[in-house]
Amino acid sequence: MGVLDGIKIIELARVPPAEMPAMMLADMGADVLKIETPEPDRPRDETWVRRTLHAFTNRNKRSMSLNMKAKEGQEIFRRLAAGADVVVEGFRPGVMKRLGADYEALRAANPRLVYCSLSGFGQDGPYRDYPAHDMNYLSLAGVLNLIGEAGSRKPVIPLNLVADYAGASLHGALGIVLALFARERTGRGQHVDISYLDTTVSLLAATPNMRFFFSDGMAPRRGEGFLGGSYPYYAIYETRDGKLLTIGCTEPWLWENFCRAIGRPDFAQFARKPDQFVRAANAEESAAREAIEAIIRTRDRDDWYEFLVRHDVCVGKVYDVEEMVRDPQINHRGMIVDVEHPTHGRVRQFGVAIKLSDTPGSIRSAAPLSGEHTEAVLKDLGYGATDIGALRERNVIE
Repeated sequence: MGVLDGIKIIELARVPPAEMPAMMLADMGADVLKIETPEPDRPRDETWVRRTLHAFTNRNKRSMSLNMKAKEGQEIFRRLAAGADVVVEGFRPGVMKRLGADYEALRAANPRLVYCSLSGFGQDGPYRDYPAHDMNYLSLAGVLNLIGEAGSRKPVIPLNLVADYAGASLHGALGIVLALFARERTGRGQHVDISYLDTTVSLLAATPNMRFFFSDGMAPRRGEGFLGGSYPYYAIYETRDGKLLTIGCTEPWLWENFCRAIGRPDFAQFARKPDQFVRAANAEESAAREAIEAIIRTRDRDDWYEFLVRHDVCVGKVYDVEEMVRDPQINHRGMIVDVEHPTHGRVRQFGVAIKLSDTPGSIRSAAPLSGEHTEAVLKDLGYGATDIGALRERNVIE
């Protein structure tokens, strides 16, 4: 039994970061109905089916096609929302109001409704209506300019893990759970307003090199600070076989372990110091890093990893994705799993990261095909076969 069994969620999202919050809750037992725009002319070849079934952020969900621009579609949605616990939407502010499905409109019929909006800049403010994507939020949050090597003209563009997923997706899921918890005490739902920019700023604020910005005015710069990659104890090193190894010994005793292991106990003097929150490595510290680089090049990556692990060193192999999915720890923890589809066979998925001892999450089904459950949902609402056929003819459903 999942911890969220019995919780009904309706999702309107077009991008994976807005789909992930409901997926996380579906993994924990929630019944998630994904509303999709009818596309009757969409090609449904085997490639489309395979990619759809493997879509990570849509697993454990049902799918219904519904034209929200049609009055009949809006009426069906309101009937669904009247019996739902949560609505999750990922549109720009104002879109849901134009569709007659905003929080104010829906809570009149369902005051216990938790309504989560994920948008770039939130539901208010001067940027509210601006378009943007992950990199834009990172740049405005001051994050992007801190990523990369010191002295480079441009920062490095990271994967969209920060604003999109660690930011909006995870904060969205947490916000929904908090609102559901509050509902148990008050009996009322509420609007959860999640901004990709807000959450990115919050994540940056938690980093060590921002710790003394407001108190001491110490502003971090790209490639500087003890996590910037310029110090020998927190760096990426190339090995003999041309692969890469990460050393992350920010605690002095762990750094001492590393120095003893490589035969340079004298380098223990270059352990992390209190003044390194925002400055880059000096000439002596940089020279030590270069000396260590030469030592690391004397052995292959995997040899170094096994050796340094035995010496209690914080070390990591820089994997490519093909290596990552074969890693024994990742597989032991159930982060690579197979789901059996009733008609399409084995569907490989990434696992559930949150491990609960009494009410664990589970992957019960692969992602649905678009509109796969439309008829079943409508029948549950009381629509007969004739009514459903008429809705399909009028392109209200697919």
